[in-house]
Amino acid sequence: MTRECKVLPFQHPEELDDPLTSVLREGARRLLAQAVEAKADALLDAMGEERLPDGRARVVQHGHGPERTIQTGIGPVPVKQVKLRDRGFADAATGGGRTAW
Repeated sequence: MTRECKVLPFQHPEELDDPLTSVLREGARRLLAQAVEAKADALLDAMGEERLPDGRARVVQHGHGPERTIQTGIGPVPVKQVKLRDRGFADAATGGGRTAW
């Protein structure tokens, strides 16, 4: 007797068109974005008392960095990191501050 075998290729995760996976990825993206924002807010709160001699806050939020991909258990998830600027490291020649964290 001869058996006929059929080999079926597996779908790759990046090609998966599953509505549940899409919802999970979107939820993971939102949670990661909230966690990044919360960490930046916590640092800003902790450094809130730090002031420059002219009375301005030493550490301020300075926009967002480029979108980066974080690998998770359900696949890659894009997030943007918050940029914080420490004005305490101002360069006398340029008058600018150093972007930190």
